[in-house]
Amino acid sequence: MAASTRSGVLGLLARSRPQLGRPMSSGAHGEEGSARMWKALTYFVALPGVGVSMLNCVLKSREEEHERPEFIAYPHLRIRSKPFPWGDGNHSLFHNPHVNPLPTGYEDE
Repeated sequence: MAASTRSGVLGLLARSRPQLGRPMSSGAHGEEGSARMWKALTYFVALPGVGVSMLNCVLKSREEEHERPEFIAYPHLRIRSKPFPWGDGNHSLFHNPHVNPLPTGYEDE
């Protein structure tokens, strides 16, 4: 009985010990074609999907012109605790006068 218990414990220890000759990369598992599959998925699924999404955005943006919302001077928006380090200090870095209002309102009104 002791011999069977001893061989059972040794078998468990041998299975729990990491195998030295087996790296953890996917190429070691006999999947040499996986890199080719991911490359094909990138070129034939992902990139065309991005292209179709870009085309959809361009076509949708040409359909209608958006009206800008009415300016309401909420006290918690557009707070300037210190000026921006460029220009007059009141315009953000990517300021668009038609879309982005200043604390006092739109520039072209």
